[in-house]
Amino acid sequence: MRPQLVIVGAGPRATGLLERIAANAPELYAGSGLDIHLVDPHPPGGGRIWRQEQSPLLWMNSHAEDVTMFTDETVTMAGPVREGPTLHEWAGLDGSTFADRRLQGRYLRHVYERALAELPGGITVHHHARRALRVSGPREGRQQVWLEDRPRPLLADLVILALGHLDAELDAEQAALAAHARAHGLVHLPPDFTADSDLSALRPGEPVLVRGFGLAFVDLMVLLTEGRGGRYEDGTYLSSGQEPVLYVGSRRGVPYHSKIGYGWTGDRPPLPRFLGPPEIEALLARPDRLDFRRDVWPLVEKELGFAHYHRLFTAHAGRTAMAWADFEEKYAAADDPAELRALIAAAVPDPADRLDLAALDHPLDGVRHTSHEAFQESLRGYVEADLNRRHDPSHSADLGVFLGLLSVYGQLVRLGNTGPRWHGFFSYLASGPPGPRLRQMLALSRAGLLRFVGADMTVSAENGVFRAASPTVPGFSVEARALVEARLPEPAVGRARDSLLRELHADGAAETPDGLLRTDPADGRILDGAGRPHPRRFALGPFTDARTPGAFTRPRTGGAAFRQNDATARAVLAFLSTTPVKELAR
Repeated sequence: MRPQLVIVGAGPRATGLLERIAANAPELYAGSGLDIHLVDPHPPGGGRIWRQEQSPLLWMNSHAEDVTMFTDETVTMAGPVREGPTLHEWAGLDGSTFADRRLQGRYLRHVYERALAELPGGITVHHHARRALRVSGPREGRQQVWLEDRPRPLLADLVILALGHLDAELDAEQAALAAHARAHGLVHLPPDFTADSDLSALRPGEPVLVRGFGLAFVDLMVLLTEGRGGRYEDGTYLSSGQEPVLYVGSRRGVPYHSKIGYGWTGDRPPLPRFLGPPEIEALLARPDRLDFRRDVWPLVEKELGFAHYHRLFTAHAGRTAMAWADFEEKYAAADDPAELRALIAAAVPDPADRLDLAALDHPLDGVRHTSHEAFQESLRGYVEADLNRRHDPSHSADLGVFLGLLSVYGQLVRLGNTGPRWHGFFSYLASGPPGPRLRQMLALSRAGLLRFVGADMTVSAENGVFRAASPTVPGFSVEARALVEARLPEPAVGRARDSLLRELHADGAAETPDGLLRTDPADGRILDGAGRPHPRRFALGPFTDARTPGAFTRPRTGGAAFRQNDATARAVLAFLSTTPVKELAR
């Protein structure tokens, strides 16, 4: 009759949740014992994405000093702070290292084992190396979690879904492309976690169309070049002869911005300033449905501008024409966009020092090239300029914007679903690849193994091939017998390949218009179509409308994932501690 908690998933989110259970249990859990069941076919700690069985060539896209699984005093939460080492401290690495993912998996295993050791006596963790197939049970009674190859379910007083990134069934466009591939003997690789994709069908020397220019593309590029025996020497790529020729494009047509290559010095911008708890409360109180572009984006834009100009005025005052106190007062008072532009023009003489989010977001808008080769040269220049700027501390206002993005994301989590564009914009500016990866792109481009297609890339399936084109180079197109969708599947609950989520969806769990699972922002309980939280089911992670910027948190940034994990852990422990055992087992 011991209380039973089932956590579906055993990767970073479940590990972080377990750490918060261990931290809060001494205060909140007065029960005689508790069994926690982790259900995941992959080992606890790293889970699927950070498992040991993957290529050592694949890196994290964060500096080792910027990765932690432990809370600090900047996290706003009710539970106790339990500090611990960052990745670089634990591994004894230089803080600026980009560690490989297998090392990060070992760090996560350390965090998991430390959490186990810190659980109070009487709380036991059991790992079930199986897939969870479905959850059943009444709203007010024990749940049943059915596992693969097990005839009887796990009984659970509470269930937490911490599933991470999901596999998905093909949408209509992908299904049509896959059907064309089958009919004509082509290769079509749909959205997937790149380390899980079978790339053997991509033949040496043959053109491959790649749609997507973010982190999944970087992994693909690495596995098809260094992974096939090529190497870099003094900025030049030495081919093994086994590589295909990659033709890559996307909506923006450019790679994500490089990770910033220097640290912070001086005063941080006092954030939040224009998008904090009061503004979020006002947005939540509105009776009408929020429109992100109309209602939220102006606050985001003003907050990011404040972070940018605070850094510019305080660290590079010689490039400004006004005292910071005067600028700050006028910036805060300016509501009209034209008035704000005039203020910035007067106070910041060099246009290169002004923040233009639209130009950053769509650098190829309106850009046209007369030839494919001219565009290759131009985009190499764009990437080189980005690398130079992102590694030059004289442009540290960019780092101010980065801190602003982290602050904004932490606030927007409370709004629930903000649509895919915000997450994509954040990732493009704040979660790009390490600088060395962009230098590798340049080397591959010069070697002729990487070709840039352009912005708003279209892919058509016709005449027994795939064809790609872009308005960036009018009249140019390229044909290929292989197409790779270099991105993760969209986290749409209704199309999830995971039967557990499909069953929840069919059972009435609510989803956003974009297909994310709706949860109570207070503690992560799953909501139904009427907005009622399920008393015994919780969900955390990128498939929910409370998704956070990434799997890991930068130290001393008040990580939203820590706050969520703490709130859910405390809700779970309070429920299990105060509900009589007989009532739990109904």
